[in-house]
Amino acid sequence: MRLEELVQTSASVASTPGRLDKVARLAALFSHLSPEEVPIAVGFLIGFPRQGKLGVGWATVVAAREHEPAAEASLDLTDVDRAFDALKAVKGKSSASERSRIIAELFAQARADEQQFLGALLIGEVRQGALEGVLADAIAKAAGLPHDRVRRAVMMAGDLGAVAGAVLGPEGAAALDAYRLELFRPVQPMLADSAETVAGALTSADGVVAIEWKLDGARIQVHRRDDRVAVYTRNLNDVTERVPEVVQAVRALPARELMLDGEIIALMPDGRPLAFQDTMRRFGRRLDIDVLRAELPLTPFFFDLLYRDGESFVDHPLSERLEQLDRVLPASLRVPRMTSSDSEAAAAFQADALARGHEGVMVKSLAAPYAAGRRGAAWLKVKTARTLDLVVLAVEWGSGRRHGWLSNLHLGARDPATGGFVMLGKTFKGMTDEILKWQTTELLAREVRREGHIVHVRPELVVEIAFNEVQRSSQYSGGVTLRFARVKGYRPDKNANDADTIDAVRAFLPS
Repeated sequence: MRLEELVQTSASVASTPGRLDKVARLAALFSHLSPEEVPIAVGFLIGFPRQGKLGVGWATVVAAREHEPAAEASLDLTDVDRAFDALKAVKGKSSASERSRIIAELFAQARADEQQFLGALLIGEVRQGALEGVLADAIAKAAGLPHDRVRRAVMMAGDLGAVAGAVLGPEGAAALDAYRLELFRPVQPMLADSAETVAGALTSADGVVAIEWKLDGARIQVHRRDDRVAVYTRNLNDVTERVPEVVQAVRALPARELMLDGEIIALMPDGRPLAFQDTMRRFGRRLDIDVLRAELPLTPFFFDLLYRDGESFVDHPLSERLEQLDRVLPASLRVPRMTSSDSEAAAAFQADALARGHEGVMVKSLAAPYAAGRRGAAWLKVKTARTLDLVVLAVEWGSGRRHGWLSNLHLGARDPATGGFVMLGKTFKGMTDEILKWQTTELLAREVRREGHIVHVRPELVVEIAFNEVQRSSQYSGGVTLRFARVKGYRPDKNANDADTIDAVRAFLPS
């Protein structure tokens, strides 16, 4: 299939508000794909190619788009996929120039709309409204299968593209039989919606619920059969060799077969959490594990059990899964929790979690099954967001759906020592279309110079930024950056002299 057809479908889906219309248009696209093209198309439509992250920055994309667009559509999906394979394979000192060459050659064969789509795809900004649930329903429609069977297969496989390629191939419906809960084939994790308050979460749940500490660690899924233990990330990558603490703890449990869901986190000696980046520093390293383990031990905490000794519990209510979890795991390996319907008791539990340095609480329906890969009201997270008033120092032009708007903000804190501002990082999250339009007008009015796709502005606009954590960073001169920064709104009532200082930002660092 030509890339042109997928790009046009993506644009069509983005402009279509109705779910059924989205599904119909995507199903029509899938019905024209060959089985080998299906996983490629799925990756492009969800904005995550099958090769994963490709290590391409926006500046490289901007340089490539300087090429005159092709007059005629000539690129096939497989052409782009091969180029992405080549990008993924590039390593070494000259890797940046080689990536630039590959992308330049690709863009030289692309029409203007294809260049725009490819640019957004390369930097992870494809947003056409085709979420995985919509795509799963479209694949079911194209294959003539019940959507719940396809969704369940995706849940068990953890790979929408693989399931799509199978059911749209020669086997059709028979391919679904291969996808069932199976040890050492990780499933997509169940996800949570958000609630503003514990009281609101309890109202939504309607009855007795499980309330747990919300840890700011790394999500893990652990599988065991006898002495074999495997540990997977939330993206289903195998990281067993990096976390010997988890392997050791799970091997000691009184069960022959297990599948557990939990978090791993780095703690201080007093039990308070270290910064998330400290957890990830250990979690992400492949070398010198024994040395790092001694310097920065990790502690696993589990909150769900999906499988035990030949029996699957994913379709059982949470109350039964927790009963199984409590039978197998000691309290030291379980996320602290309580069950209640009382808002005062829940608020006190939340306050205790926050006092111990954790993010907040999770509120979970005891009647809900494990809906792998799905986000819903059965699990609700309640976090207390921190905020800072920061100054916009510069902004980057958006791409994809945000093409033509100024989007990615460069955020700065006030430096009383110099009278200037210290950059803390960037964010494009939390912006409505109204904010994007307003800030484009206001920031262009304050433009002082341009540097490629970056517009530098007079430091006048104050924006309230919510964030999860302040982390140490060598990338910025202030030595810190914000984790999960997102825009709450602009503060026209404040000027730059009212912005928070770099010292106020550093005060959020874990002690």
